Amino acid sequence: MIGPVIHLSASLEERHHIDQEIDEGGMATVYLAEDLLTVMSRILTEGGPMAIQGSSPSSPKTASPILSLLLLWTLPAVAPAQVVGPERGALVISGGGETTSHIIDRFIELAGGPNAPIVVVPTSGRNDEDYHEFCPCLRRFREAGATNLSVMHTRDRNVANTDVFVESLRQARGLWFNGGSHWLHTDAYLDTKVHEELVALLDRGGVIGGGSAGAHVQGEIMNVSRSPEREFSERKLPKEDWRRGFGFLRGVIIDVHVLARNRQFDMIGVMNAHPDMLGIAIDENTAIAVRGDKFEVIGTSYVIIHDNQRTIPPDPPETWRTVGGPFYFLRPGDSYDLLTREAFRPGMTQEPIARVTPRNVRDPGL
Repeated sequence: MIGPVIHLSASLEERHHIDQEIDEGGMATVYLAEDLLTVMSRILTEGGPMAIQGSSPSSPKTASPILSLLLLWTLPAVAPAQVVGPERGALVISGGGETTSHIIDRFIELAGGPNAPIVVVPTSGRNDEDYHEFCPCLRRFREAGATNLSVMHTRDRNVANTDVFVESLRQARGLWFNGGSHWLHTDAYLDTKVHEELVALLDRGGVIGGGSAGAHVQGEIMNVSRSPEREFSERKLPKEDWRRGFGFLRGVIIDVHVLARNRQFDMIGVMNAHPDMLGIAIDENTAIAVRGDKFEVIGTSYVIIHDNQRTIPPDPPETWRTVGGPFYFLRPGDSYDLLTREAFRPGMTQEPIARVTPRNVRDPGL
């Protein structure tokens, strides 16, 4: 039972007994503005669910534009829908080089524990002969206690579009994209049945993880590799799709290995080319664990936030610290709101990260 159904009608025929029908969980046909206000106020006050249809069940006529406007006018303000992270499920996005158990342990926990069915995707690598049930790619998951593991791999998009190939994914509670060459993942699976089932995995509360190349592909846009000639010569997708990721984090570009490989400045040019995007650069043995529009930093190193809406402002000239900075760092335990683009550090209370201010606004406490 979904509760009362409000049925908007343009007719002024017989009026129904609204209160009685709501109490019975039935149908309320609303003809006048005051009826609409009464019904919606009653249902929302009592905390019940509500569905709204556009015409009377006894008439094919749709609701008048006036009633449609009244509906919009009377709806209460609600929290904005999640527009960056997944509405359901979780993501674990690692900068690669997972040398401790923090990241894999969290991934297995989010999948449902050691017995949860987990699929590992090694397609970004180049050792196809190893991608079987004894794949070395499974070793670290077994060492972390996972017992229900399988491998999913193909380079043929036609195969990736078959029901047989995605069957293990339909049963999975977690999927991990391995490192390697990130475009090999998307060339094989972008816009295929695999991609559809990845979204379905999140929708049923599962987790998608990945490190290095497996992190790159989770954003909306991917960086080009440091060997573009090789990458471009190998691509199978149309050129307009070369920079597309799977889009599990909308409006986000992900970079990896940033401090270990001195890449902390790489994202600046990328952000200049995409000024409205959010750049998340993750160091090795470090990850972000995403639920909805929020993430927590886990691991042992740092995450760098590149956000053209916020900056580190310069200090006064007499300090010589006059440059400021276009990015800032988060450490393990810090959290971040992807919707408001605010970072927080744990303490007695959650406090904003020091010195980070909206662009062109100086922090008076500096």
